[in-house]
Amino acid sequence: MSNERKKKTQLLGALLLLLTAFIWGVAFVAQSVGMDSVEGFTFSGIRTLLGAIVLLPVVLFRNHKAKKPLDEIQLKAHKATTKKTILYGMILGVVFCAAGNFQQFAFNYTTSGKIAFITAMYMFFVPLIGIFLKKKTPALTWLCVALGFIGMFFLCMNPNDMTGLNKGDLLAIICSIFFAVHILTIEKFAPGVDGIMLSCVQFFTGGAISCVLMFIFEDPQIAAIKAAIVPILYAGVLSCGLAYTFQIIGQKYTEATVASIIMSMESVFGALAGALLLHEMLSGREIIGCIIMFVAIILSQLSEVLTSKMRAKKNAVG
Repeated sequence: MSNERKKKTQLLGALLLLLTAFIWGVAFVAQSVGMDSVEGFTFSGIRTLLGAIVLLPVVLFRNHKAKKPLDEIQLKAHKATTKKTILYGMILGVVFCAAGNFQQFAFNYTTSGKIAFITAMYMFFVPLIGIFLKKKTPALTWLCVALGFIGMFFLCMNPNDMTGLNKGDLLAIICSIFFAVHILTIEKFAPGVDGIMLSCVQFFTGGAISCVLMFIFEDPQIAAIKAAIVPILYAGVLSCGLAYTFQIIGQKYTEATVASIIMSMESVFGALAGALLLHEMLSGREIIGCIIMFVAIILSQLSEVLTSKMRAKKNAVG
């Protein structure tokens, strides 16, 4: 791949992840409102299966179209890749199910602002776990992570209203760790496979597990589901079906730590969406937090560019 084309794909990846963060930011409202009517596994199970159903026609059409020009050898290779994609999707689905449900149940015990802040800790856990996987993270990227945390704190937390660590906060921390694993797993699995199919299988797997748990531990009622239908549709069609697919495609071209920093912008977009749609005025602290987050994003992109140039020089010398 030429340097020019690589730059374009990296930019595309960053833009897709930024769009993902925007959709997720608005989804915090949907998840919180949805929990007023239905329980956690019910909300997660239905929204995740909806995401899979939205993607299924696209996957079937693309798969059918891809088979037409193939000879016997190519068809065999295509089937092998499809099997690999399904296996990877099932693994991702288990991780996604754990992350999504821990986050969803956190809404029962703590505020959406704290959940947004704690969930975004995945941008710290990603490079931390990466150390154990022998992944090197540039110093400038670590600086971006630190700036991101500071920005998130200003945006989501009020020091005059700090409460102790509660059950919801602990659930959000566990959720954050699972999302970090999810991001790193996508980085490993996404290259070389169909991102849309990978996403679809992920949702079918995660949705099926959540629905089984729904029938075991909860009592889903049609009336309650109808009352939460708008939040469920947004979280299912846009947050799952669209945004998580954008995440998988975007991560093909973006290093995991940098991707986590970009996606943590979900809290910034959540605050901005509240100001625009719900007429909730942003405080001075929140505006400062947004600015710091934007600076962290810009620096993260600079870090990736510098890292790519250093690798290119090293390869040229080698």
